[in-house]
Amino acid sequence: MFDGAISEDISMDDASNRVKTGISGFDELCGGGLIRDNTYLISGTSGAGKTNFSIQFIYNGVVKYGENGIIVATEERPDQIRENVLRFGWDLQALEDEGKLAIIDACSTKIGIPSQEKYVDVRPFDMRSMMDQIIAAQEEVGARRALIDSSTSIGFNLHDPAKIRVELLKLSTTLEVLGLTSMMTCEVTDDTQQSRFGVENFVTEGTVVLYYKRHENVRMRSMEIYKMRGSDHSKKIHPYDITPTGFVIHPHEEVYSMF
Repeated sequence: MFDGAISEDISMDDASNRVKTGISGFDELCGGGLIRDNTYLISGTSGAGKTNFSIQFIYNGVVKYGENGIIVATEERPDQIRENVLRFGWDLQALEDEGKLAIIDACSTKIGIPSQEKYVDVRPFDMRSMMDQIIAAQEEVGARRALIDSSTSIGFNLHDPAKIRVELLKLSTTLEVLGLTSMMTCEVTDDTQQSRFGVENFVTEGTVVLYYKRHENVRMRSMEIYKMRGSDHSKKIHPYDITPTGFVIHPHEEVYSMF
């Protein structure tokens, strides 16, 4: 039974099937990393850092582990994303110029403005169109990791939870078949939720919840691995910081009360 940080005594077969996030403290909590070719939901309220956590996974994949990546931007224009993460020292444009990263603009067309991006989803409310863009981008950059930011905007267009579940399952399955280890972000309005529409965590192999709770006159950050199929993981809630170089999880500390 898991108690504290996962033991580092991992079999070679298991280690070869793991994808390290490179996020300080996180891999220690889930047996050495994510399971290859699986899709994970990164859930949390506004301000919790879902996008930055997930982009750190993509960025580290390229610069630390030689695994190129894809980012599908449905909520922000790519220029906004590039600018926002420069404060951590993550130069996404440089990785794009080197052919190691593709950012698919699935935002501009949705809000009716022109895009000068190399990869543009011209039919942003069409799941087939999005998957075609992902396939084309993967072929060009040889991606092994992907980020869908976010699944929430996809769900709002589909309305019906049953349809949301089917379409996200199609997307998740396609990412896995393509050999992509992926994250989908999901914005919730309540800290007691793990997903916005009640179905996203059923079509992914794991769920990581980021909390940003107010305690008296200060907000506290903490996270838990709510679910991770096929892997042991911490069952505890751990604090994290967002530092000038990105996320730092504290695997040997616990949050004993969610206030």
